[in-house]
Amino acid sequence: MKFWEIKTLEQMTAAEWESLCDHCGKCCLHKLEDEDTGEIAFTSVVCDLIDLDTCRCTRYSERCTLVPDCLDLKQHDFTEYRWMPKTCAYRLLADGEPLPEWHPLVSGSAESVREAGVSITSYAIKESQVVDLKDHIIEWLQP
Repeated sequence: MKFWEIKTLEQMTAAEWESLCDHCGKCCLHKLEDEDTGEIAFTSVVCDLIDLDTCRCTRYSERCTLVPDCLDLKQHDFTEYRWMPKTCAYRLLADGEPLPEWHPLVSGSAESVREAGVSITSYAIKESQVVDLKDHIIEWLQP
């Protein structure tokens, strides 16, 4: 059995937890929340710390200090993951769902995320290049 099939998120070691991230970059996209409805909208705007070729944070260990709005998922209740994309391994496992075939832990390849068209590399733009987040809402990617 694979660890993600027999352990809960809370039971995972730090290494197991980190290996769940598929490095799609979607969690680093800026999101807007409608104050009246609570509805979340994803934008194509990503944190400046992301390397758009690898979809990895260039300052991962310091990210929460450097970017005060950055969240350490391990510090949150897993039921709060509604804002995460539906493809996120943490959200899928919290909901009792299996990992998709393109996930690196299943496919055995880090490139499978990009090959499946799941990563943000083809459409994301850095926040330093954007004036108004509302101009960059992407309707097709919703939580």
